Order: sequence, then structure tokens, then C-alpha cells
Amino acid sequence: MKMSLVVDGLRSDVVAVGDLGDDAVAEVAERIAAVLGRSVPGRVLDLLSDAAAELSAELPEGRVEIRVAGDDVDLAYVADEHVPAAGEGDGDLSARISLRLGEGLKSRLEERATAEGISVNAFIVRTLERGTSAQRSRGAAVGNRLRGYGTT
Repeated sequence: MKMSLVVDGLRSDVVAVGDLGDDAVAEVAERIAAVLGRSVPGRVLDLLSDAAAELSAELPEGRVEIRVAGDDVDLAYVADEHVPAAGEGDGDLSARISLRLGEGLKSRLEERATAEGISVNAFIVRTLERGTSAQRSRGAAVGNRLRGYGTT
């Protein structure tokens, strides 16, 4: 979707309403149209962000992202990367490590694992698998992806 088409359409509608009155009404309409031209892109991105979050919450896998490139705004489905289940991948998951965590981090891990219906250990293993497989497959591109939205 071209953001400028939405903004220009709203601005021309407001100016057209102003043309129905006298010069003072037309001037006020022009000022309102100018304000809309600055605020509408941010409002549209807020709306699309909320829609993407709601859609993502309903999807069994993957998520919906908003992608902005200049004047183009697109919604895109992004599939979750395959995370090997226990027994798949690098072995039988029999290796052990000791990990010291702060109480706050431990609590957040427990909350996230509970929310996803898995054990803390499974949550940590899955998170580590995602993190390390993303670095291997993307190489130097890690960290160059933008998420979220911006306003002007």
C-alpha cells in the first residue's frame, strides 16, 4: 500500500469540504489538511501494528510483520523457524551445564515458559536453538532487521 495515496486522499477530502464554505472555511480546511498530512501516517502505522499483533496472536505458528520501505507499507507473514524437538538436531540433549541467573530473569523465564505451556528447560533450549540457528543461517545480516514501526 502506498502511504501517500491514503494521506493525499484524506487531505483532498478535507480541502473539498472547505471549498463548500467561504474563504475563511477554505483556509481552515487547508490548515486541517496540513495537520492530517503529518499525523495520518503515524496513525495508520499504529492501526496496522495493532492489526498485525492481533493476527499474530491468532496464528498457530509464525507472525505478521509490517514492512515499511519508503512510501510502501506491506503486511507480511513470517513463518517460525523450525526448532528441533527433543531428540532431533544435535543429539539426545544429555549434556548439562550450570547456569546462574538473577531472580528477575528466572521469574521472566518461568512466566514465558508457563505462558507457552512448556518447561523452563524446553523454553531455554528452544530460545538458544533459535538464536544460534539464526546466526548460522543469516551470517553477517544478523542485527540488520528492523521490527516495529516508526512515526514521522
